[in-house]
Amino acid sequence: MRWFQALMPREDSFFEQFVAHARVLVKGAEALRELLNGGAGVAEACAAVVQHEEEADAITRSVMLKVRRTFITPFDRSDIRDLIASLDDAIDQMQKTAKSITLYGMSEFRPEMRELGDLAIQAAYLTVEATELLRDMRKNADRLNGIAEAVSRIETRSDEVYEAGMKALFKASQDKPMAFIAGAEVFDHLEKVIDRFEDVADGISGLLIEHL
Repeated sequence: MRWFQALMPREDSFFEQFVAHARVLVKGAEALRELLNGGAGVAEACAAVVQHEEEADAITRSVMLKVRRTFITPFDRSDIRDLIASLDDAIDQMQKTAKSITLYGMSEFRPEMRELGDLAIQAAYLTVEATELLRDMRKNADRLNGIAEAVSRIETRSDEVYEAGMKALFKASQDKPMAFIAGAEVFDHLEKVIDRFEDVADGISGLLIEHL
C-alpha cells in the first residue's frame, strides 16, 4: 500500500491553509495588542479580534472537510486535524480575552498585560514562519526546532510576566475586589494565549519526530 500511495498525487494545499491560518493569528495578536493600549479604541480592537477568529474558523472548517475528502494527505489525517485545531485554539483564546474585556468594560490595562500582548505577537510571527517551512520538514528541520525553542522561551517569559503582573494587580486592588477579579481573568487569558502558541510549536516538533 505504501508504494501505491507514493505514486498517487498528494493534496498539498493543506500547507497553504496552515500558513493562511497562521497569518490570521498574526492579525488577531496585533488586534489584541492594540486593544491593550486602552482608551477609546478598545471596542473596535475587540471587534477586530472577533472578526479574525471567524476568519480562522472558516479556514479550520475547510481543512477538516478536506481531510475527509482527500485520498492522499501529506501526513497522517489525525496530525493534520491536531495541527489545525491547535492553531485555532490560539485565536479562540484571543477571542476569550477580548470577550472578557468587553464583559468587564475595561479600558485601562497594566503594562504587564501589554508585554504579554507583545509576546503573543512574537509567537504569532514565529508560528507563521514554522508553517511556511512545513512543506519540506526534513530540509527545514533545524530551523523548525529552533522556532520551537524560541516559542518555549517566550512561554517561559510569559510565566514570569504573568506572576509579576498578578502581584502588582493584587497590591493595586486592595480595596477594589472587582478590579482584581477582572484583571486576574484577563491576565489568565493572556497567559493562555502564549500557552496555545507553545502547543502549536510542540505539535510541529512531534511531526518532525515522526517524519525524520
